[in-house]
Amino acid sequence: MQTILITGAGTGLGKELALCYAKKGYTIILTGRRLGPLEAVKEEIVSLGALAFAYQMDISSLENVKQTVSKITLEHTVDYLLNNAGAGCFGPLTNLDYGEIETTIQTNVLGTIFLTKELLPHLLKHENSKIMNIISTAGQKGKVNESVYVASKFAVRGFTESLQKELEGKVHVIATYMGGIDTPFWDETDHIKDKARLKSPREVAEMIVAQDNQLEIQI
Repeated sequence: MQTILITGAGTGLGKELALCYAKKGYTIILTGRRLGPLEAVKEEIVSLGALAFAYQMDISSLENVKQTVSKITLEHTVDYLLNNAGAGCFGPLTNLDYGEIETTIQTNVLGTIFLTKELLPHLLKHENSKIMNIISTAGQKGKVNESVYVASKFAVRGFTESLQKELEGKVHVIATYMGGIDTPFWDETDHIKDKARLKSPREVAEMIVAQDNQLEIQI
């Protein structure tokens, strides 16, 4: 039975990905900044007859990543890393707060790199290991009022494409691109005017899981 570590697994797409992979028989390592939502998802997975474990982790903190990965790898054999957690800031660049900018870059770029680097030696020990990075279409083209968010996702795209070459034949690295999803990610912004046109996180999660043998997923 394979084990998958999912970041940002307490809500939205991360939660639905966890449930989908649990239904496929994976053991799920749920990580996120808030333990409460992770424990709720854990209980839901257990009710499905699958195994799940919750670990509080802030990927933007290198020290926290190191400590948590050390604990996880002592207790589990992780075959699959799914970098889903992210942060965003939206609006004209002139209106963006420097703290928001720093949080977006620190979480999306450095957080993804920190966790991948820390877990990679563990993944390299196992055959058929995988890394999936949730990038979004923001990593493919510029968008109005998303300059910093898009910049962070372009960085993750470059990181992912480079790892695909660097780890070829060793770890299967997947780049996943999708448009907006109706998740709590948008709750604190009015950037999306009509959330009714967005896909549900469950729908997107099912599409991702069905295609994770590819190098690139477009939804």
